[in-house]
Amino acid sequence: MSHHAPDAKKQNCQASDDRSSATGGIRVFDGATAGARWSSWESLGGALSSGPAAASWSAYRLDCFVRGTDGAMWHKAWNGWRWSAWEGLGGVLTSDPAAVSWGANRIDCFVRGTDDALWHMAWDGARWSAWESLGGVLTSGPAVASWSANRLDCFVRGVGDGLWHKSWDGARWSGWESLGGALASDPAVVSWGDNRIDCFVRGTDDALWHMAWDGARWSAWESLGGVLTSGPAVASWSANRLDCFVRGVGDGLWHKSWDGSRWSGWESLGGDLTANPAAVSWGANRIDCFVRGTDSAMWHKWWA
Repeated sequence: MSHHAPDAKKQNCQASDDRSSATGGIRVFDGATAGARWSSWESLGGALSSGPAAASWSAYRLDCFVRGTDGAMWHKAWNGWRWSAWEGLGGVLTSDPAAVSWGANRIDCFVRGTDDALWHMAWDGARWSAWESLGGVLTSGPAVASWSANRLDCFVRGVGDGLWHKSWDGARWSGWESLGGALASDPAVVSWGDNRIDCFVRGTDDALWHMAWDGARWSAWESLGGVLTSGPAVASWSANRLDCFVRGVGDGLWHKSWDGSRWSGWESLGGDLTANPAAVSWGANRIDCFVRGTDSAMWHKWWA
């Protein structure tokens, strides 16, 4: 197995609002992030049969989850000093995993099982729970966000290709609710504040689409353009900040951000992706991106 780095010089993939090619290199997002920059790609090894998921429960902490070649879920963590070895968490996955943290030393993971239902397991700071079924009929991998302690909001593509939502309020799970849309990928979701959720999907036109919950109602769907060849990923490092990542034509990683008043254009971050990307933030002006490379290993790139 070769372990060559994704090609950071690849700039010919299309993922722009006007569907034109990128012409420049990596750029600073905006004035608030001047001086920050993207790292080069680094390999974290492994043998992935899915895209990765990532969560963070404290500064300098990263927890990554993937489906291995055995169909089970595997975990690798960064503790601020070094990466752990891979550990197997069992299960039989038929999708990319999803993961989120709602508090210190807490992680909730979600997958699609062999019965096409949503399955859940959690880390409580001492041990992993058993897997539990949350039902549903999924036609994609899940996504999950949390806007407060002991709150979970899960999203999936259902039969008919619409977006469906199920939530945990700290005491019980809700039923499933339909949010409409016509998805051509796994969804991606994030929360940047209390009672706020932003959802992103690839539409049937291969563009990035967005809808949001503002605490009272869901917005209409809006198109953010681009030409996606994967599902999206999204992270937020402050209130009213969104950073979206997709694989574009040519298989590189592309980025589009919301600064609280407007959306940026698309920028190329290079690489050679073979699955949906993942992204997470553990602090202000920090983003960690994870992808599966052409060697089936997990690759990492960060903004700081």
